[in-house]
This record gives sequence, structure tokens and C-alpha cells, in this order.
Amino acid sequence: MERHTSFFYILALTITVMTAVSGCSGQPSDRKPGVSSAVIVDETMPKGTFGPFFVYEDKSSKNRFTPSGYMPTGECLSVDDGWQYDVKEGKTCVRTVYDIPCSKEGRKWIGLYWQNPADNWGNRKGGYDLTGATKLVFWAKGEMGGERIKEFKVGGLGEGQMFPDSDVAVIGPVILTNEWKEYTIDLRGKDLSYISGGFSWVTDVDANPHHCIFYLDHIRFE
Repeated sequence: MERHTSFFYILALTITVMTAVSGCSGQPSDRKPGVSSAVIVDETMPKGTFGPFFVYEDKSSKNRFTPSGYMPTGECLSVDDGWQYDVKEGKTCVRTVYDIPCSKEGRKWIGLYWQNPADNWGNRKGGYDLTGATKLVFWAKGEMGGERIKEFKVGGLGEGQMFPDSDVAVIGPVILTNEWKEYTIDLRGKDLSYISGGFSWVTDVDANPHHCIFYLDHIRFE
């Protein structure tokens, strides 16, 4: 009896060890091919839901991206992300002043990326796995009305670099009014597994020959 008991004990132990080993090697990974292990997953969201995940909520909020990517160099652009007057939601919004005379003497276009981490053009690890988001929503208005933004964009940062965004989505051109209006960038069907460029816009002097001051607020993924 003792001999049979020892035999079955050893057999069960062998099966347990083999199962553990096979479970630790050669199994498919949940990580998508080509995605850096530095991708940040927001563990605060309940499973099966998404958002809102803020690019910009308020100046003092836990914003996930930084307005640091000035294009081409930023010498004709002034951005105040703590503007406190006539905001749409919360206590602050983003006021953007595009210096048209300055740009006419330079490269005649301008833009800005919200990046993670700041100043990341795809040559540094960072970004977020935003899988599950179906849209990016934001509020915008012009100071006078008629300000023309050539495009608003999600992703598309870092092409040709070591850590490029996994996809891109664009709307535009957009002609702003002098009243707050909500805009949506459709993200359905997009690969959002690695996004360092959370939000951006681009415009130029041809679209805005005289003035361009505009406001943004409550920029978020949902």
C-alpha cells in the first residue's frame, strides 16, 4: 500500500511541475508586436470601460499629455494653458495666440502637439495604451470667429523614430465660431495601443491672413 501511495504522489508532483513549466514559456503574450514595454496602462479605470481620459481638463488637473511639441519652432506662438476667462468647463482653458505678422516673415505655418512625456517626438519611451477609446472630444472657439485650423489630430507622432505612434486620426479644416462648440475625432477601428502624441493642431497664414486667436478646453478620450 505504501509503495502505491508513493508512486501516485510522485506522478502527481511530476504533472504539477510540467504544467507550471509549460505555462511559463512559449505562451502567447498579451503585448502587441512592436509595442514598447514602456506603454502606460491606466489601472484606475474599471475593466470594460474607458474614460474620460484627459489630454487637458484644467491647468491643475492630472492631465496625461503636455503641450510641449511646438512646430516648427514655436517662435510665433503663445500658449496659456491656465487661461481663466470665459472657460467652457472647470476653472481654466487653453488660449492660443498665433502671431500672423511674425509667421509671414518666417515659415508661414505653425502647430502644437500634446506629448507624453514632454518634448517626446518618438525618440523616447512613453505614451499610453488607449485601446478601448472610440473618440477624442474637445471644445474649441475663436476669439473673433472665422479662425481656420487646418487640422486637429490624434497620434501620427514619431514616424521614422524608434517609438512611433501606432496610428493617426484627423479632422479638418475646421472654421471656428466665437462660441464654444464641441468637436469629435472618430477613433473607431484605430490601433491605439501606443499613443505619445495625444492631440495636435496645425494651421498657417494662408488660412488666417489677418488674425488667429483661439481657445481649447476639456480635451479627452472617451
